[in-house]
Amino acid sequence: MHVDFAIETFATGELCIENLSHNPDVIILDYLLNGIDKNAMNGIETLDKIKAFNPDIPVVMLSSQDKIDVAVNCMHHRAFDYVVKSETAFMRLQKIITTIFRYKKIEKELSWYMDRM
Repeated sequence: MHVDFAIETFATGELCIENLSHNPDVIILDYLLNGIDKNAMNGIETLDKIKAFNPDIPVVMLSSQDKIDVAVNCMHHRAFDYVVKSETAFMRLQKIITTIFRYKKIEKELSWYMDRM
């Protein structure tokens, strides 16, 4: 199965929020977004704003922090998943994105059947 992706990148959470009207299928979000600019929104604040805009957008948090409390906090804020930056992170992201698209396909099929009942 070959899928073409349109990928947009934003340097800050603020820019990501400003462009949510583009209706992304998935967002990969860095946990430490305010690492350079302490006044910038952090990853959790950005995640909360994304979920307030549209709770159905799957957000995968990406972090260099391999700490369980950080991962649990992200999941508590309704992240779809949490990935630690490592040499296997890209493969893991590929699997997660494939899973997200599989879910979306199943949801579409279910709603199609439900509309006909």
